[in-house]
Amino acid sequence: MSEELDHWLPDPVIRSRHRRAARATPADLWAAATSIRLEETRRLGRLVGWRIPGVQGSMTYHELFRAYPFNVLDESEQRLVSGLCGRIWTLARDYPTLDGPDAFRAWDEPGTVRVAFAHGVRALEDGRSELWSEARVQPIDTSARLRLKAVWAVVGPFERLVGAEPLDLAARRAES
Repeated sequence: MSEELDHWLPDPVIRSRHRRAARATPADLWAAATSIRLEETRRLGRLVGWRIPGVQGSMTYHELFRAYPFNVLDESEQRLVSGLCGRIWTLARDYPTLDGPDAFRAWDEPGTVRVAFAHGVRALEDGRSELWSEARVQPIDTSARLRLKAVWAVVGPFERLVGAEPLDLAARRAES
């Protein structure tokens, strides 16, 4: 799953990965994952709604990663790669609108970061399927690197609790 983002952000400062297996087909697990709504995840749903303008609790994560401030960078039948750029540590929520994948790749505004998210499903050898998610953050310059590290020192310890929440829910839903 790392290879999904190597093309977009090969040298991130921050990398987050989550995986959840389920006794379900890849198609069923992906369908469950794309149906999870922000309001169904207590911690992450609230955090996303607070940080991103215009987000409604009834929105699915799949819809979220396809709408402003995100840009679809790449996708296939059971995989989605999205990205955003900006100053993710401010309360201003002033993310720029990018004109597609090439604009994401070319982004180089000082004092900002590029963030890429990849989500997908793969079949496992034992008949189960695995839902995976990875996020990478790459600062554009030293100023952004310092700000990012300061924010991550506060947020990072909670990332495992928050980031896995939608995957756990999707795995349970696919198995039921």
